[in-house]
Amino acid sequence: MKQTELRFNGPDYDKKLDQARLTGQILRIYDLMIDEQWRTLQKIQDLTGDPQASISAQLRHLRKKRFGRNIVEKRRVFGMEEKGLFEYKLIVNSHNKPSANEVRE
Repeated sequence: MKQTELRFNGPDYDKKLDQARLTGQILRIYDLMIDEQWRTLQKIQDLTGDPQASISAQLRHLRKKRFGRNIVEKRRVFGMEEKGLFEYKLIVNSHNKPSANEVRE
């Protein structure tokens, strides 16, 4: 994911106040989740330092066309089904995956 491609919006969005913060959040979450491992919002928070509500919003953003049309899978955590605990896995849209040359740069 390239930082220059990111465009946020919303009724409370103020580019001057929010662009850098939101860009940092989505890039940290993307970089963590690109390994396609299942993680709860709590685990993502522990690893990124970002609040769970923001993580949830950024995972929704990653599904949108302007953020790559990635797949974010969601499932109940085994043994915690009745508590409503979910975990998430990012599957990067194959059109967004970097080439071998880009990985080396």
